[in-house]
Amino acid sequence: MTVQDPQSASPTRVRERIVSGSCAPLSIPLRGIELREFVSSECGATAFSTGTATFQPESELPYHTHRCSEVITILSGEAVVAAEGRTYQLAPYDCIHVPAGIAHRVAPAAGSSMVALYAFATAVPSREFVNDAFRVVDCGYGQPRPADPESIRRFAAAEVYELSEGAFFRDLFAARFGAAGICGGYGVFRPGASLPCHFHRFDESITIVSGEAVCLVEGNLYGLSGLDTAFVPVGRVHRFLNRSDKDMAMIWVYAGSEPERTVVDPSYCSGEAQWNGGA
Repeated sequence: MTVQDPQSASPTRVRERIVSGSCAPLSIPLRGIELREFVSSECGATAFSTGTATFQPESELPYHTHRCSEVITILSGEAVVAAEGRTYQLAPYDCIHVPAGIAHRVAPAAGSSMVALYAFATAVPSREFVNDAFRVVDCGYGQPRPADPESIRRFAAAEVYELSEGAFFRDLFAARFGAAGICGGYGVFRPGASLPCHFHRFDESITIVSGEAVCLVEGNLYGLSGLDTAFVPVGRVHRFLNRSDKDMAMIWVYAGSEPERTVVDPSYCSGEAQWNGGA
């Protein structure tokens, strides 16, 4: 982390937004699947979008493509994700990056339900359904071959590092792992843990996947839990805290290829001092 004098930063006009994890699903013609949109152009995001996909048993999102890269991170249950026939099993918090134009299908493991967090490298996501004309190759819990366009990051194999005292992080997708335009990961906060006041040079989406979080954005305080998601625009100073007596965990996504953050004085997050920029 680096530390910056706020007087050197420029202002941003987009406000933060908190979206309920149980917000109304989008209207889609797919039986047994609910898509919920958390962050997109609708809230002021410019280069990425996030949300959840909830799959009932035996449901399927058939083969389709996107005009941008996508990362799918499993939140609960297990998933079967195929990329041009190469079929992988994904456990909780495993993630797969699918590049733009690569046909893929998503389903829960047989007889079970599943929830996934999606992240696109665009603020206006779309999909085009394509025919399933691919030879099935069962890859199980394995990894793509070097020549395959998709990339997978297994949660169990991801390095754990202590970003702040009591806050343990794992980077799950980024340019160094094969992702394009977005990066993100998992963080767990022990009781009393927090991150220092900071800002980013790109938009951020933070989804609380367990426990209860407190989010401070330039003097505004929010409580989040149950997949509630905070959209923090580029340049907004913010911090997350765990004031509960149980662990809290999040999935964070940045509209950038590699994570970075700039630490500032905590008074800018608490609202005791006025923040003058950051973008």
